[in-house]
Amino acid sequence: MFPSGGDIARAFASQSPLSQSQQTQQPEAAGLKRRQPFPAWNVVEDIEKKADAIAKEASREFEVASQKAQAKTGKIEPWTPKYYAACTVGGMLACGLTHTAVTPLDLIKCRRQVDPLLYKSNAEAFRTIRGAEGLRGVFTGWGPTFFGYSAQGAFKYGGYEFFKKFYSDLVGAENAARWKTSLYLTASASAELIADVALCPFEAVKVRMQTTIPPDIRSTFTGISSVVNKEGVAGLYKGLYPLWGRQIPYTMMKFASFETIVEMIYNSLPGQKSDYNKGAQTAVAFTGGYLAGILCAVVSHPADVMVSKLNANRQAGEAFGAAMSRIYKDIGFGGLWNGLPVRIVMIGTLTGLQWMIYDSFKIFMGLPTTGGGPPAEKK
Repeated sequence: MFPSGGDIARAFASQSPLSQSQQTQQPEAAGLKRRQPFPAWNVVEDIEKKADAIAKEASREFEVASQKAQAKTGKIEPWTPKYYAACTVGGMLACGLTHTAVTPLDLIKCRRQVDPLLYKSNAEAFRTIRGAEGLRGVFTGWGPTFFGYSAQGAFKYGGYEFFKKFYSDLVGAENAARWKTSLYLTASASAELIADVALCPFEAVKVRMQTTIPPDIRSTFTGISSVVNKEGVAGLYKGLYPLWGRQIPYTMMKFASFETIVEMIYNSLPGQKSDYNKGAQTAVAFTGGYLAGILCAVVSHPADVMVSKLNANRQAGEAFGAAMSRIYKDIGFGGLWNGLPVRIVMIGTLTGLQWMIYDSFKIFMGLPTTGGGPPAEKK
């Protein structure tokens, strides 16, 4: 009445997963290609492979260029004139390139600091400037920004390395290790004091160019000549005191917090700094720089607002103290914090990229990256 077991097995043999003989009869055996259940995964894998290949090729090219550069310069011993020269070039690249790249954010920040009612938001500011002045208008002030911050970066980073060693030798190795944070603060303040003298004339032109609508200054060196003709050389330096007030605390926070944060990162990771490759070390540099940049932005922002106001609104012959009092009376304490959110984004990104570029250049020249380990001794 019921079919036998053999009949049942034969009827369902082609679908039985338990049949060893049928398992071998796969579509591949008949020359058919198995269809992948999720073809999108293959696309992602292909992209990852291509990205990995590009990264490896870029790394290889970097190594080749690095070896050629090191062959030309020769071995660079720490704390020698050649070492400080390399750090100076690294600082020039780090600051000049990054500040120029964020010129649109700086333009919006400066205009909103000088006139808080000019734009309702950063997005509206960008659309308004783009519509009225075109793409070129969005990058108003890039020239003095590039020249000024390249000069400042050269003195800032090169000077920091010099003063860090100078003060360390002055107090002795034991005290330098004990008071390392104080050493970072003192060295960075000394370097920035000099760097701002180089930056100030370009900063004066930049602020005038960015806060005058439409800009009455069209190029960097024409702007410098124009200011000197109208106000004398002193006109280029009338914002020096507030610039020191902005930049010195900013740089002290930037270097000391970066060194501390990087040391904390390496202490929290397994192994030592030397156990990590160049890519990992530059990633740590960017992370430490970004976090340090947030702190820098908050500490230096009131002085940054005052720099913009003084360069844009200080009256001819007006004393520095009188100008500060008049501006503060107009804007109040709250006005000193205009544009802070956009500056946090700008300075955080800026500082992270600066440290990444600076340490990448040091790696390129065969030098150790900054922070996270004991300083190399001069041989």
